[in-house]
Amino acid sequence: MKFILLSGGSGKRLWPLSNDSRSKQFLKVLKNDNNELESMLQRVWNQLNKYNLCENSYITTSKSQVEMLQNQLGLEVPLIVEPERRDTFPAIALAASFLYSVKQINLNEVICVLPVDPYVEDDFFEDLLKLESIIENDIDIALMGVRPTYPSEKYGYIVPTEIDTYSSFFAVESFIEKPSETKAKELISKNGLWNCGVFAFKLKYLLELLVEKNLPLDYHILQREYSKLPKISFDYEVVESAKKIAVLPYNGLWKDLGTWNTLTEEMSTDVLGRGIISGDSNNTHLINEIDIPVIVLGVSNVIVATSPDGILVADKKESPKIKDIIKGSTSRPMYEERRWGWYRVIDYKKLENGTEVLTKRINILPGKNSSYQVHHKRNEVWTIISGDGEFILDNNYYHISQGDVLKIPAGSKHAIKSEEGIEFIEVQMGCELIEEDIIRLSLNWDEILMWVNDENIG
Repeated sequence: MKFILLSGGSGKRLWPLSNDSRSKQFLKVLKNDNNELESMLQRVWNQLNKYNLCENSYITTSKSQVEMLQNQLGLEVPLIVEPERRDTFPAIALAASFLYSVKQINLNEVICVLPVDPYVEDDFFEDLLKLESIIENDIDIALMGVRPTYPSEKYGYIVPTEIDTYSSFFAVESFIEKPSETKAKELISKNGLWNCGVFAFKLKYLLELLVEKNLPLDYHILQREYSKLPKISFDYEVVESAKKIAVLPYNGLWKDLGTWNTLTEEMSTDVLGRGIISGDSNNTHLINEIDIPVIVLGVSNVIVATSPDGILVADKKESPKIKDIIKGSTSRPMYEERRWGWYRVIDYKKLENGTEVLTKRINILPGKNSSYQVHHKRNEVWTIISGDGEFILDNNYYHISQGDVLKIPAGSKHAIKSEEGIEFIEVQMGCELIEEDIIRLSLNWDEILMWVNDENIG
């Protein structure tokens, strides 16, 4: 059995912590068994690891999330990278073509697809393994459904044909996507289950559908033609037309922590970051990612969240509306995590002569390094504020430490490596300050050193 985890979305209902670069699954607001902060992504990956499932798991994601995934799970995490964001059907089709043409997985292998960020107990993953035997009962697609705890309008519903107390799974009669509260009550009375976004099927089943749709089975060809795939969900494109569908009820804890009111329910502390909440503030949470203190006095049932992207003060019940309020916003993300660490935008200014000036605070984690890279539209000045490490500029090697100032002209090749951790202020000046103004010559530090030596010898 192989697992495909879908990592996508922007999680804008959790603004200002989440944005187009840092989706909700990457927010480190939960605590693990060691009392350390972890993200939803890390929590799920650790749960998979408890059942030795990581070696059979792949994460499908967009290019914009690759470095953050590597930052949180390590460079060896198996990724299937979408050329662009589309929807769940294209993502799952691409993953299936990868397993078939690159990994050469047996056509009768059962594939299980699930979101990368469900908040569940460990027994959820025990139930996932049961889907394999369900598929062997001449079933096209097997789903997992969660018994509703209230008539929610946020989730889709799976309605079984009938409930047989002697069976562990049931045939599916219909799907209802995000019904009204009245309709949800009616569906619950018919033993309707919340759809938790889990699909299981044999690899050959999906490949045959791709052939019917005249889509290539070769991964590299499908990647090149990815923009031609319909932007549609797997539910609509595949599940609704399947003839033999079964659902396995899951009776344990399941939550979608996609809004501030649901996320804060699972936080083990009221305050993260610098700040204080007064004792007369009930059911109020503060998450502060900036370096100034925040005080909350006499306010109940509220989320206060601050980040370099902005500040949110909202009634928890009203907080999901933030997605509609910030719809259409084109502001660049002010905080991003990368495979080597993180950066935070401190200031941006455009001068009268058209010159742009961008100031960042950058942290390189111990033993990590940037790529050996070139920018053509900007000059940079780095001021090392803590730590020490190695620096290469146009094939020249330097040891750097606190207080050093490094000047990097446009067109110069450069890279930095941290020893025990290094932090610096970067000031960019140029005509167009965009993340795309970068040519990466090499990622691995040993390869960078070999590159430098070869260039110097040449």
